[in-house]
Amino acid sequence: QPNGGAPGAERDGAGPRRSTESEVYDDGTNTFFWRAHTLTVLFILTCALGYVTLLEETPQDTAYNTKRGIVASILVFLCFGVTQAKDGPFSRPHPAYWRFWLCVSVVYELFLIFILFQTVQDGRQFMKYIDPHLGVPLPERDYGGNCLIYDPGNGTDPFHNIWDKLDGFVPAHFFGWYLKTLMIRDWWMCMIISVMFEFLEYSLEHQLPNFSECWWDHWIMDVILCNGLGIYCGMKTLSWLSLKTYKWQGLWNIPTYKGKMKRIVFQFTPYSWVKFEWKPASSLRRWLAVCGIIFVFLLAELNTFYLKFVLWMPPEHYLVLLRLVFFVNVGGVAMREIYDFMDDPKFHKKLGQQAWLVAAITATEFLIVVKYDPYTLTLSLPFYITQCWILGIILVLTWTAWRFFIRDITLRYKEIRRQKQEHRHERDKCLSNGDGHSALLDEPSGSKLRERKL
Repeated sequence: QPNGGAPGAERDGAGPRRSTESEVYDDGTNTFFWRAHTLTVLFILTCALGYVTLLEETPQDTAYNTKRGIVASILVFLCFGVTQAKDGPFSRPHPAYWRFWLCVSVVYELFLIFILFQTVQDGRQFMKYIDPHLGVPLPERDYGGNCLIYDPGNGTDPFHNIWDKLDGFVPAHFFGWYLKTLMIRDWWMCMIISVMFEFLEYSLEHQLPNFSECWWDHWIMDVILCNGLGIYCGMKTLSWLSLKTYKWQGLWNIPTYKGKMKRIVFQFTPYSWVKFEWKPASSLRRWLAVCGIIFVFLLAELNTFYLKFVLWMPPEHYLVLLRLVFFVNVGGVAMREIYDFMDDPKFHKKLGQQAWLVAAITATEFLIVVKYDPYTLTLSLPFYITQCWILGIILVLTWTAWRFFIRDITLRYKEIRRQKQEHRHERDKCLSNGDGHSALLDEPSGSKLRERKL
């Protein structure tokens, strides 16, 4: 997924480029590929609607016509958005690609709002309009089971527990964390989110059965192998992108066929590159912002499991995969907009449109889970889990108070003491150099002594 900045990131007239942004050399070629095609899209759209109106016989199936009308309305809105919506921070492979996902975000948020306003039964049965196989309660599954790495009771294959875990979700974990690393662009934040999610699975396995996994599945297969390897490969890609030369030429200005093919491939890389420096401990505002980003990220991850549980969607259903593809495409834009908003508030005075939509979607998904299955969501945590979370929250709050309040007061007090000591040292130095009489006259007691002598 491209994760670069748009040409607008050069900020014409807005001061110098930030130190973490790569230099870009562009010959300014504006080919047919980059030009706006608003009239062309309007003409094609009008012809398609004219064909449906004049040449196609409308079926007598009310349900079919309703579905087709809704799909057509969405497609018309997407056509409008792709050609007319505001550009975001990314421009490669094409700005229209990112405008498309922005409009998909709007459609998805409206769909979630519609589901939220239905009764639980109607909302679940509405999913049958999308797929007739939905709207059926999910079967109970045992995800924990036998956790022996080597099972001597199975003479045929003692390592069957390991092979059973090596399914399609293993590469999904790897590629998922590879792309998340490209979004977040920080090793520490990725590792914190990865480990925190495993703790959440431990804490919530009494609510969702698929959170119940073996210890080695949590920490060896997930954190170390899948997530860790994905984060490592993502960081290597980030390192290459930060060192890459961003020099763009028009395709027809390149003389060799090899150069043309290379230019076509590089069209799917960023236009420019900004290295994220989150610096969470630099100020209280950035610390709270980074904590908020981690919280929303974890909430979006949990929504994946809770949504398919309350809406009765099997884990392998294509809608679950489409939602993940959606977040892969919108997540990178949202993270870039959040970073710009935090790092350069003078230029980016308001939160970006994609970041705003992602936050709204995450909150709406959580509200659907709360409404559709409050019983599962309110199952009380085990006592030892509650104790661990209370201890963790106290430690975080204590560190926050020390870092941004107590430490600052202590440093300010030490600075005042240092200044006083330096002043006292200079005065003593003046006295030792024979300037004691003038120094005494400068003090109030010295003035009184002079009055007595007079």
